[in-house]
Amino acid sequence: MSTKESLYSLINSTKFGRAVLETRRNLRNTKVSVDELLNSGHTFIDRSTGSNKLCIILAGYKEVLWDDVFARLSAVVPNDVDVCIMTSGLKNDSLMEIAKQYNWSYLATEKNHLSLIQNRAIELHPNAKWIYKLDEDMFLTEGYFEVLYKTYQEVLNNSYYVPAFVSPLINVSCYGHIRLLEKCNLLDDFRATGLTDVKITDGLHHNRSVLENSEVSKYMWGSTQPVLRDIDALTRRFSAEPLSFTVCPVRFSIGAILFTRDAWEEFGHFPLTFVGSEYGLGDDEEHICNYACFSGKAMIVSDNIVVGHLGYGPQTKDMIEYYLANKDRFAFHSK
Repeated sequence: MSTKESLYSLINSTKFGRAVLETRRNLRNTKVSVDELLNSGHTFIDRSTGSNKLCIILAGYKEVLWDDVFARLSAVVPNDVDVCIMTSGLKNDSLMEIAKQYNWSYLATEKNHLSLIQNRAIELHPNAKWIYKLDEDMFLTEGYFEVLYKTYQEVLNNSYYVPAFVSPLINVSCYGHIRLLEKCNLLDDFRATGLTDVKITDGLHHNRSVLENSEVSKYMWGSTQPVLRDIDALTRRFSAEPLSFTVCPVRFSIGAILFTRDAWEEFGHFPLTFVGSEYGLGDDEEHICNYACFSGKAMIVSDNIVVGHLGYGPQTKDMIEYYLANKDRFAFHSK
């Protein structure tokens, strides 16, 4: 037995040593996967105008929501914002047609990795300085783009904070639901349901019900409280108030955020890692929140704009049934 073989045998004889070797093998495999991602191709149908504002939407898996989600986006997006629908690891004819209908761009990558496609979209829009990132289960309201931009400027110029990103007040959010209930004077009512312990959370380490229990999502969409059934009316009410915001102190769900190209460059782009899954699920979120915390920048949440989120992954099946049974609550209600 060679010296190298003896060393490996010795290391492999202990639980810790086996874990070290397994980690080493995983890192080697990851390196190959990263190379494959970087060298993979894409399809890009470019209808951009060269604007300095870009909205990118991750989509491809919740087709039942698309009519309402994209109708809302079309109704509220300003003319000076380029829009790009993204499908990671697949092409979708329906989404390509939606993009064509609204004169938006469409990007599909050969490999399925969520950080890869977001990085690729930003790279393909070199003039974009302001980047709005959305998931396909986000229901936007009027003023979304303008209010987030104004809030970013307000924080940067007239507060003690430097923003890492700005988000709206999202109804189904481990952070946002508490603030929304507070603004609607519903904290006691929600507490009485016993659905959660009414604590701000990341949804992973405590108070997991916010992320896992579909009854929480249904409550936040107005299952018992009519005021929560109309996110458009809530937005009109809150947008009439003076511009204000809160700072999220925990990992934030990034289904709807505004950040800058400068920030994207500073945090080294979204990571081609495989922590959450082989598709990098959640790795983009962990990375940008880590950037915020360890670069002294704040995760800002606007008090003036409400956005609807269907629900988190474990809640999706029940919430799609709820959506289909209560479509009026998700349809766009303009002034």
